[in-house]
Amino acid sequence: MPRFRLLIALLPLAMLQACGPDEASVATLEPPASGETLRVATRNAATTYYLDRRQAPAGPEHDLVEGFAEANGWQIEWVTLSSTTEVLEALESNTVDLAAAGLTHLPSRDERFRQGPTHTDVVEQLVCHREMRPMPREVEEMADVEIRVTEDSSYTERLDSLSNDHTGITYAEDPRTTEMLLAAVAERQIDCTLADSNIVQVVRRHFPHLEVAMNLTRGDRLGWYLSAGHQALAAQAREWMASPEGEASVETMQHRYYDYIGDFDFVDLRALNRRIEERLPSLLSYFFAAADETGMPADLLAALAYQESHWDPRAVSPTGVRGIMMLTQNTAKSLGVANRLDPAEAIDGGARYLADRHDRLPDTIPEPDRTYLALASYNVGRGHLLDARQLARELGKDPDSWADMKEVLPLKADKRYYPQTRYGYARGYEPVHYVQRIRNYLDVISAAVEWLPLEPQDAEDESLTQQG
Repeated sequence: MPRFRLLIALLPLAMLQACGPDEASVATLEPPASGETLRVATRNAATTYYLDRRQAPAGPEHDLVEGFAEANGWQIEWVTLSSTTEVLEALESNTVDLAAAGLTHLPSRDERFRQGPTHTDVVEQLVCHREMRPMPREVEEMADVEIRVTEDSSYTERLDSLSNDHTGITYAEDPRTTEMLLAAVAERQIDCTLADSNIVQVVRRHFPHLEVAMNLTRGDRLGWYLSAGHQALAAQAREWMASPEGEASVETMQHRYYDYIGDFDFVDLRALNRRIEERLPSLLSYFFAAADETGMPADLLAALAYQESHWDPRAVSPTGVRGIMMLTQNTAKSLGVANRLDPAEAIDGGARYLADRHDRLPDTIPEPDRTYLALASYNVGRGHLLDARQLARELGKDPDSWADMKEVLPLKADKRYYPQTRYGYARGYEPVHYVQRIRNYLDVISAAVEWLPLEPQDAEDESLTQQG
């Protein structure tokens, strides 16, 4: 049966909006019937669609589209594309029905596509490196600042408008995603970029040197777009999003992906030192016991646990990971951990899981690189690490060297590389900064365990492997 069919019955007049695509030149399309397939274009990003460490689809747009499709009895064919440009091209060519890719609703897009519902409030922000001097705090100060933004994005329209009113504001379009451009700012490769506040909120945790110089809008809405002929499907989507079920789905999405992040802050060493005194002594015996069982150093396990939960045995995240080692339910079950909130069980399970990541790596990898790669696998998943190691070989890098791998892992988020990998897109910059933070914590924790009271008493004879 052809994918697109002409409606025989006339659509209600209310569905024919005054604004939007030229109705006279657009063939009206029928929504999928129950049991048929809804084709959805998205892009790989933490704020849209990605595969988590269990290789399961996730992301704000993923969850909302799944809810919409389930309510109508549809199957979903996900078409994951590398850029906003490709998403819009797929929509315009009618190769997909709907685009769910973190798209800002804009008048220029409304002229080309059928407007769907919105689900997230954002502001566009100018983001620079926090050590940039002078930091542009007013629009007039953006003149002569090197600004790069992802191509065919809402940011280009914003900058065009600003440059019409203010002399000296220039920018360059870049084929890289907003997430990759933020990473470039953090590495001081470019001065500044523009990003939606939700993207900044997620990415900034991994690049603490990013600073929001200013907000450039008072508020925008992210939402869906549909191909021009899908009047009925657009109305159906808006109706679902406004329903109690749709509103609950939006609330759940916000809670799962954004609400728990909280306000941004630099790594607070005073908080770490306070928790070393208040929390670590009661947990040390568990770390030493796990070290005896697995061979993983106790101070390394303590640093890993601090990164995961700040040594809170009852920590629970909206995504379902919990406990001091933040184990998923499936991982805990595979490890025989009955109660993830019990610190003894959780630390033992997390240590065995890290040891498994460590043991599965080739014996030829030297320390400490082997440990750093095991930590990266603990964070991003073994499949994505294997992808990165193969990519390192193809690029002439050493897959056994952490110095090389911390350059290659971020390429799992780069459209030039991840489509050729087995497990696809991953937020590859996360394990790099994950390992870096654990190493920083380890320097402080390793020194502290020398004077902290240890339990049991015979743990005083433990020889801790120092991981620099």
